[in-house]
Amino acid sequence: MPVKKELVINTGPLIALVAATGGLEILPFVFARIIVPPEVKQEIHAGGTTGFAVKEFNHSTFLHVPDQPTRIPDYLRNSLDLGEASVIQLARENCVKTVCIDEAVGRRCARLNGLSVTGSIGIMLHAHRLGYPIDIPSALDHMQQHGIWLSRGLMETAINLSRGQLPDP
Repeated sequence: MPVKKELVINTGPLIALVAATGGLEILPFVFARIIVPPEVKQEIHAGGTTGFAVKEFNHSTFLHVPDQPTRIPDYLRNSLDLGEASVIQLARENCVKTVCIDEAVGRRCARLNGLSVTGSIGIMLHAHRLGYPIDIPSALDHMQQHGIWLSRGLMETAINLSRGQLPDP
């Protein structure tokens, strides 16, 4: 049963979740509505050289993508990449309180705009606590195998939290 009502999600976390779990089914386990800005959809469909995560994105019927492009104010456009800026603006326009951004600058800017922030690992940990069948150490290994950089400290903290251990102060 989803705990939080809505989430607006960025490109990086979508790719990270596919790398970690092989799909995006974890999202509706935690959130009742997942909104993807059209600009993020474009970034996913660009797919880099491999098209990684495009198939999983296209098969995820629970993702809501608005028809119209996001009107991004200059202060966001000049500070962030297009995906992060559109996530923050779309959340603000639709009164969605939580965004999923993995990049530090985007997370900071989201908080400055009054938004609650989570990331791909935060979603996996939350789903794990709710009973979603995910092995956090394996998911983190899969992310790294797909070229997603994770610090040793972040990995240790995530693994400890998945085992019910609090991180060292």
